[in-house]
Amino acid sequence: MVSLILFGSFVIFLILNTPIGIALGLAAMSTIVYSGDVSVSYLAQSLTTSADSFPLMAVPFFILAGELMGKGGISRRLLKVANIFFGKYTGGLGIVTVVACMFFAAISGSGPATVAAIGGIMVPEMLRRGYDKGFTSGLIASAGSIGVIIPPSIPMVIYGVSTGVSVSTMFIAGFVPGMLIGLALIGWTYFYSKKHGYCGEKIEYTSKERWKVVNEAKWALMVPVIILGGIYGGIFTPTEAAAVAVIYGFFVGVFIYKDLSLKDVPSVIASAALVTATVMIIIGTATSFGRILTFEQIPTRLAEAIISFSSSKFVVMSLIMLLLLFVGCFMETLAAIIILAPILLPVVTAIGVDPVHFGIAMVVNLAIGFITPPLGVNLFVTCGIANISMEKISKAIIPWLLVLMVTLLIIVIFPAVSLLLPQMLAK
Repeated sequence: MVSLILFGSFVIFLILNTPIGIALGLAAMSTIVYSGDVSVSYLAQSLTTSADSFPLMAVPFFILAGELMGKGGISRRLLKVANIFFGKYTGGLGIVTVVACMFFAAISGSGPATVAAIGGIMVPEMLRRGYDKGFTSGLIASAGSIGVIIPPSIPMVIYGVSTGVSVSTMFIAGFVPGMLIGLALIGWTYFYSKKHGYCGEKIEYTSKERWKVVNEAKWALMVPVIILGGIYGGIFTPTEAAAVAVIYGFFVGVFIYKDLSLKDVPSVIASAALVTATVMIIIGTATSFGRILTFEQIPTRLAEAIISFSSSKFVVMSLIMLLLLFVGCFMETLAAIIILAPILLPVVTAIGVDPVHFGIAMVVNLAIGFITPPLGVNLFVTCGIANISMEKISKAIIPWLLVLMVTLLIIVIFPAVSLLLPQMLAK
């Protein structure tokens, strides 16, 4: 009955269009009041203790770093670099968009931030060059999902905090899957562009011109080297790397590129604070929700039910991936990880699945939720940028969804895609 109250009230609040963080908190509150097992003050304590985590401090820092770098001219210079190398190919602007998203993913750690930073520049340009609005919208929305797969990644930080898996190892494991998804999106972009006659740029750049663009962007290109090199070189932790990224983004934006003035800094901080507050409310209430699930032994029961149904690694992983795809349509990514990762991890480890492999598969799966109606965040951001209706973008996103699902299947079936780099670096 307690489980029914917990999930039933949560579904009711979602139907009433209550924000996900508030819905989780109200569902937890309703269950606490009904069961009487713990005091109502437990909810307030959970909101505080869930945020009291050193690794979790990386989240607000990466959010602020992404805001500073997006406004400080770094994303624009990364686009220029991508354009001089890839703009000449069929579907050149589309390929440049994917490559730029992959670059920016190594800076921001956020899907919607990647869509906003790159899409704000590329979408108007692609439409001006005659690209179809549906194709352009689907491209930027799906490419933005790479923002949480190529490290640093906020969902990977949350997965590590929720399960005890090393965040640094998760970051290392995200490289190859992120590159695979990027190549898959480039492949579909090229095929579609070839079919519809979207040609690349006719301009031929000289070596001197290429070097000038690369040299101008050197400070932007150094960001992932400093952040990820520092982490893997043992110089600083992911949390410290996030703080370094903020300082670097501020310094480059204000004093080197000078695209960011000191007058802009308060508005950038306010924007990052608003996003951080939303994320932390979700983390706090989702933690309370998850702890109530643990009290009721729901994770243990679910694990026993799944394993009793089948002990096949492929069957169990397939069922879990289908569940996550469904959840991703209706639940915010971070909340889904906090609630479901501690529940599902014992299930998959019992059948021999590596926790890091499962973590990458889970993050990739829920990243697809960024572009699945009705609650795909990337879709909402793209609608605002491209001035396209939700109905039209929901149809346009279908082929991109299929591409991402195929790559997810490859990641699930072949653990080496996720584990190759961690195993190599561990030797």
